[in-house]
Amino acid sequence: MSKIVLGLPKGSLQDATFTMMKKAGFTVTVGSRSYIPRVDDPEIDARLIRAQEISRYVEHGMLDVGITGHDWILENGSDVVEVAELIYAKQGLRPVRWVVAVPNDSPIRTIQDLEGKRIATEGVGLTKRFLKQHNVNAEVEFSWGATEVKAPELVDAIVEITETGSSLRANNLRIVETVMESTTRLIANRAAWANDGKRAKIEQLSMLLKGALMAETKVLIKMNVQKDRLDSVTAILPALHAPTVNGLSTEGWYSIESVVEESVVREIIPQLKTAGAEGIIEIALNKVVP
Repeated sequence: MSKIVLGLPKGSLQDATFTMMKKAGFTVTVGSRSYIPRVDDPEIDARLIRAQEISRYVEHGMLDVGITGHDWILENGSDVVEVAELIYAKQGLRPVRWVVAVPNDSPIRTIQDLEGKRIATEGVGLTKRFLKQHNVNAEVEFSWGATEVKAPELVDAIVEITETGSSLRANNLRIVETVMESTTRLIANRAAWANDGKRAKIEQLSMLLKGALMAETKVLIKMNVQKDRLDSVTAILPALHAPTVNGLSTEGWYSIESVVEESVVREIIPQLKTAGAEGIIEIALNKVVP
């Protein structure tokens, strides 16, 4: 048995990650003061670590695999294997953005207006690279937190991570420019990836996590239909490949099921009913593995 040490992100991504792990088939539990979560899989040891640090510990082999943002991989300059892109964040299934933000009444309107100014951020490396790309010289200082409240009294601008922009608006800040978009990644240590046993376990974890994410926006829809309405009903149904059609014990009747995007269900159920479908059922999914 090849056991892997998995780094799970503590902080804003923690709850969303634990939920995704649960849907993937792994129950994670942790005490309020513990940094060593328990995973109900004897092949996984877990550690709860700040997302900002995970890529460094993966690179240096303290962790075999970890879940962290692409932004922190770049910020740390970590040499790791990016096994999978997992598009989810604290509040939804979307990338997050690093943005330059200033007070609403600030005269700063463009990146060039930051010349000679002071900027606070937790992503110092990301910010310095961005400014260099735009030939702007500014003082960039590391922020230990509560970055939104530092402008304008302590700094002229901030570079902060945002998902919806609500925290920035609440602090009377406006966005000047997007520095980068970032998504969550499953990453592996290169030595662990070269180990056949560990790689197999990491690939299993990757497949199940991606399956759980794919299921987030999909549902299974099932219905019964008479033979003479079969073609009309199946023509309406989207599917991963094609709807599944099985005969029922009642002569001339069929059961149809298909995995569809949840967003289209409200549109197609009335169409299916009109086309002759009966006993239509919508079922939530935990995983969809293509």
